[in-house]
Amino acid sequence: MDLTRGGSGASAPHSPDHASTDPVWMDAEATLQTIDAKASRENFPVASRLLPRRWRRHLLAIYGFARLVDDAGDEAPGNRLALLDAIDDDLDRLVGDGVPHLAVMRRLAPTVRTCHLGLDPFHRLVEANRRDQTEPTYETYADLLDYCTLSANPVGHLVLGVFGAADPERIALSDAVCTALQLVEHWQDVAEDAANGRIYLPAEDMRRFGCTRDDLTGEETSPQLRRLMAFEVSRAQALMTKGAPLVGTLSGSARVAVAGFVAGGQAALNALGAANFDVLAGPPRASRRRVATGTLARLVSRSAG
Repeated sequence: MDLTRGGSGASAPHSPDHASTDPVWMDAEATLQTIDAKASRENFPVASRLLPRRWRRHLLAIYGFARLVDDAGDEAPGNRLALLDAIDDDLDRLVGDGVPHLAVMRRLAPTVRTCHLGLDPFHRLVEANRRDQTEPTYETYADLLDYCTLSANPVGHLVLGVFGAADPERIALSDAVCTALQLVEHWQDVAEDAANGRIYLPAEDMRRFGCTRDDLTGEETSPQLRRLMAFEVSRAQALMTKGAPLVGTLSGSARVAVAGFVAGGQAALNALGAANFDVLAGPPRASRRRVATGTLARLVSRSAG
């Protein structure tokens, strides 16, 4: 199958008779239909009301897929690897004459077709969630960045693809922004991730700052954990600063959408600093007002960096 081209897709309703002949689907159907319904109801916060409806529709379709995959990898009961395999198989039905089983996938089909999106970024998002099932920790920062090439950067490729703006220069800037956004999310959710058996803080950094697993699950954020978080946030900030000029290379709706991503990430970084890197008291979050203000500032800035 050629993953460099968009598939024709199909929006036909799910066919129970067709699904019953697919053993992989039969094993996963009940659970996947449940999380499919949940993902279908999600609202994509970056699909700003400032964007025309056609662009929001495409971004929502991509977000719905990402939400489905994340829920399968993070929350679904049973064999999550089997669920992810079934999603991957259903994704391949977007090309050729296949009819996807999942509603999220059927809504994605027109976006793949209209925007000429390849399937590789979608497959990489599935692979990231497979990795979550087998690699709950990361030894080095380089290992974590490699994970982000699967879990985060494909989203930026798809967003640029929707707007027909996916050239090599923009993709490089987008990768920096998306990796920063992924790191910010991990640093906001240190306690939640640790409670679920996952530690995204590189083990080498934890040793350097004298942190142990117990520091991630305590009632109060220890001084050594605060120092570690300040260090990791500075790394994410450097990536965000590196990628932020992406906004200035874009115009129109693409500029609005990407400015929202960058402003949201920057506001989250600022919130972590304002909380003095206290990540155990609750995830430090930025207000919608701060994100909106930051988005507007980037839209009117000449450099947009």
